[in-house]
Amino acid sequence: MAEQNTEAKLKNLLKQEKIYLWNPPYTDDDNQPGQQHMQELANRYAPLLGLLAPEVSVALESIRVLAVKRGKGNKMFRETNMATLELLLPRDSKKDPKAKTYLETRLDVSLQQLMDRIAEEFGLKHVKLILNGKTLSADQPLDQQGVKNHSKVMVLKVSDAEWKQQLTEDEEKKKNQNESIQRTQKGFQILSERDGSEDPDATPFLEIGDQKGNPLNIPHKEKKALILAMGFHEKGRSLMKKKQYENALCHLLQADQQFSQCGSTLLSSVDNFAVLQLDIVWCYRALEALSCLEDGRSRLQRAEECFLKCYGEHQQRLLRIKGNTGREDVLFLRLYLLQSLMFYIEGDDRQARAQLSRVESLYSRLVLDSEKMAQLMSLGFTDREARLGLRACQGDLQEAAIHISNRRQEQEDLKQRERQRRRTRMEAISTLSELGFSRRDAARALHHANGDVDKAYGILHDSSQAAQASNNNSESALSPDKVQQLLYLGFERDSSEAALRLTGGDVQSATQLLLDNQGFVSAELLSPPSTSSSSSPSSEEPSTTSTSPEDTELVNEVLEDISHHEEDYLDLTLEEESELIAAMKTYLSRESTLS
Repeated sequence: MAEQNTEAKLKNLLKQEKIYLWNPPYTDDDNQPGQQHMQELANRYAPLLGLLAPEVSVALESIRVLAVKRGKGNKMFRETNMATLELLLPRDSKKDPKAKTYLETRLDVSLQQLMDRIAEEFGLKHVKLILNGKTLSADQPLDQQGVKNHSKVMVLKVSDAEWKQQLTEDEEKKKNQNESIQRTQKGFQILSERDGSEDPDATPFLEIGDQKGNPLNIPHKEKKALILAMGFHEKGRSLMKKKQYENALCHLLQADQQFSQCGSTLLSSVDNFAVLQLDIVWCYRALEALSCLEDGRSRLQRAEECFLKCYGEHQQRLLRIKGNTGREDVLFLRLYLLQSLMFYIEGDDRQARAQLSRVESLYSRLVLDSEKMAQLMSLGFTDREARLGLRACQGDLQEAAIHISNRRQEQEDLKQRERQRRRTRMEAISTLSELGFSRRDAARALHHANGDVDKAYGILHDSSQAAQASNNNSESALSPDKVQQLLYLGFERDSSEAALRLTGGDVQSATQLLLDNQGFVSAELLSPPSTSSSSSPSSEEPSTTSTSPEDTELVNEVLEDISHHEEDYLDLTLEEESELIAAMKTYLSRESTLS
């Protein structure tokens, strides 16, 4: 990473001075370095960067060689569509350990074809290829896996035994990963369809609440997308805790896709979207996918903007809602830390140090006293409650104990209100079902009436009358005289009756319809429309519930990944953050020492 930092700084200096190393006098006609001018450049830049001249000279030559190579490669790619890849071969497969290896190929070929070429040209029987920390799939084209002109591809040598095992493991891993995503999506789709009309103990369903835990009234379509997004996010976070970052990233990106279907107003009122962006970039860091720099930078920016809208400037909105901001500070710690890492990789040491300074200041406030933790836990509080309580109260032991007790009471009161609300709802559904309406229709009507039983009854009664009128109109449309007229014209009875229904009993229109369709009314015409403009409850709510054993298993499976504590995402031990802080200090102190 230090080499990247040095080269990034040099590229910035070269850009500022408009120096192009691939042109004379730095590169001659034979593409060789202009030694004198390159050395003068190294001597001039060394004190500016606080580095030794030989170190700067090596970095400059590396930049120059790459620039010359890229220039040739770009021209060839434009003219022939042949891309140039840099291969990072195993050490024992290179004649010159310091020399770089390149390979020219089209990008629309399969990876297997490229692997066969590498195996043949470099005497490697079995290999696997890594791009940006991700193993490439042999059966897919290069361009579909993110391989581009000038991509750096790592080549790993694999033994016969490892190759056979890898084939089996890859197939199994891919199968398990795809199955995990599919099962997660199916499970949360089932939950998103449920409206609470059944006994919640036997048929669980999900509600989305605000930062106080109160249910939010969200349109069904948006609610469905939000439940899927939050479901994938919870699954991804569960995998992150197990250090399964690659699989976690797959689920987190699925969550990001679902969040894109939610309105901006909703996303700005909850912090879930911002936390997701942090989690995705944290996975990039864990997978050492530094090539995802551009995407990571934009995600961190979105996270910061979302926190600002959700929490308010200086977090005053959060303070008004929750009474304190200490617990959410761990999110800003991770945000600033990742921003510091991004600045360092880009060669901006000043900004990297400034952000790291903010990180260290926050970390000193958030890291917990082990004795205070032990005292709170001896009072019967959990380690999570102790962490969150101490951070909420800036480390004050007595205040933390009071805060945790109050939080417990608040949660118990919320549960009691929720039980009462659900009990009242179930009683209302039972009352309406005793009047002859289905429980499903009763639940929909109550949803539209905001729980008012009288209004719900009115909705159901009006819908029932409208349905009856429709049936009466249908019967009048099928009067024997009208059917007989069509039969007299030679049409079949079934087709005649169907045509009359579709035309509201108009004999002339029915006749024309039958003539246009050669006397036969197709299934497409008889099928009801897929969408409805009706204002009845069913136009917005789902029409079916899912209670099969397989669906029950799926639901129970995804519910296991949902934390029962609403602030689980804030309960960070800061161990990983501490390791990254130490690494950043090492990188930046090296630069300070040299300067």
